Amino acid sequence: MEIIKVKGNTFCIDTGMSYIPFYKVNDEEIIMLDSGLAKEREGIDKLLEKNNFKVIAIICTHVHVDHTGNVSYLKDKYNSLVAMTGYDAFLSSSAITLKTHYINQTLSEVKTDFGHMICKADIIIGDNQDSVSINDIKFKIIHTPGHSAKHICIITPDNVVYLADALVSSEIMEGAKLPYSFALTEDLKSKQKLLKLKCSKYIVSHKDVYTSIRKLINENIKFYKSIASNVYNIINASMTLEEIIKTIIEDWNISVKNSGKYLVIEESLMPYIEYLKEIGMIKLIMEDGVLKYTRNCVEISKAL
Repeated sequence: MEIIKVKGNTFCIDTGMSYIPFYKVNDEEIIMLDSGLAKEREGIDKLLEKNNFKVIAIICTHVHVDHTGNVSYLKDKYNSLVAMTGYDAFLSSSAITLKTHYINQTLSEVKTDFGHMICKADIIIGDNQDSVSINDIKFKIIHTPGHSAKHICIITPDNVVYLADALVSSEIMEGAKLPYSFALTEDLKSKQKLLKLKCSKYIVSHKDVYTSIRKLINENIKFYKSIASNVYNIINASMTLEEIIKTIIEDWNISVKNSGKYLVIEESLMPYIEYLKEIGMIKLIMEDGVLKYTRNCVEISKAL
């Protein structure tokens, strides 16, 4: 792991898998934007201690395991303030509320696998709130729902924006077969919204720093829509969800060796199916007592 300077007092921890931004308040105190995966904790700990950094606050973009995996740990260690949206504060308040996100896991599994994400928020960011202040340092907030229900982007005082998962990098687009989006219709709207941003640097969590993102935004929109189109092409008859998943796994050469990976594929696929249903390209029917998806008579080029 290493620290990368982005601009002014805005830096990133490069974990190898992602960028975790932080704002340097002074030589000892920092404000982190997200906190990384729990398995990255040891490396993050060593880096913070090596630089004599104290985490006085963490502003969370969204409650996903790779973004809030160390929030509770850092809060306990440094007595850090935690800022997040009201929805995410509710979601991370207990195991049973976390289960509303991890719906395919039992409560016991959520406690075991995601219990480290449970934490108490100190500062609630409202739905219409456009900034949050920590120790009189103001961070602007851009609401970008889609990747998660209440995903936000954060602009530091250096006019550097942390986009988190509102966009993915060109490298990720080259390798990802079924990138996650909670609500694709809203996600695409949020990506369009980012075209209005005028910042000096743009940090994408997975994983790059850009000086301009207009091209990246357009590539992201095209990328997600192309995956939806590919899913549509799979549904060439009346098919159950299981049949669609099986076909995608086989045709897209996705390795699925256990039930956990299968459930991840299902969770990642559903937003694309819901999107296709929302824009009228497919519909849900009952056939012989079984729920199936089938195509509508819609011209794909116009719908997408």
